[in-house]
Formats: sequence, structure tokens, C-alpha cells
Amino acid sequence: MERLIISGIVIGMVAISSCYYDVEEELYPPTTCQTTNMSLQNNIAPILELNCYVCHSTAAGVGNGNVILQGYTELINYVNNGKLVGAINHGSGFAPMPQNAPKLSDCNIDKIEQWVADGALNN
Repeated sequence: MERLIISGIVIGMVAISSCYYDVEEELYPPTTCQTTNMSLQNNIAPILELNCYVCHSTAAGVGNGNVILQGYTELINYVNNGKLVGAINHGSGFAPMPQNAPKLSDCNIDKIEQWVADGALNN
């Protein structure tokens, strides 16, 4: 009987130790925000489409503060006057955007700020 108990304990310890997984980098991969070589079409427009165009597109009409962000010629006006970055950062003196929704993620804000810092190219 004693051998059976010892065998059970050994098997249990092997099973428990073989299931233990502690490679932190694989369990919790680093969350880095890639902000180099930001492209309007590939990086910035998808953020705007998901978070801004519902209110600020040509399809939404002009009832939303007369702000249209769809299309480069419309968007660049709000980039140049600082309103885009001020609004998404919830800066003092700016209407916090997106309105009645959570603030954009830090990564999305960083991407937009980097695109603006790089000259807000129509790329």
C-alpha cells in the first residue's frame, strides 16, 4: 500500500511540474507600439475610420461641429491647426475626442502624433 501511495505522489509531482510553464516573455509578450514610418493609408486612416469617421466623414454630414476628417485635404486642416492632436489628447481648450467614448489608446495617439511630427504626409 505504501508503494502505491508513493507512486501516486511521484506521478502527481511529475504531472504538476510538467504542466508548469513560466516563460514570461511567451506568457506576457511585450506590447510595443510601432510608430516608425507611419503611413496615412496603412496606419492613420484605419484609426480614423474606426474611431472618427462615424461622426466626422462626408457620409456623416456636417452636423458634427462642421468637422470632416475624411480625405487628406480635409484632414490636413485639423493637423495644421493642431486640433486633431489636441482633441485626441483631451488637451485643455479642445473638445475631447472621440466624444462620449473612451480616449484612443496610447499607441494610436502615439502613431498619429508621429505621423504629424513626420510631416503628415499623404502616403
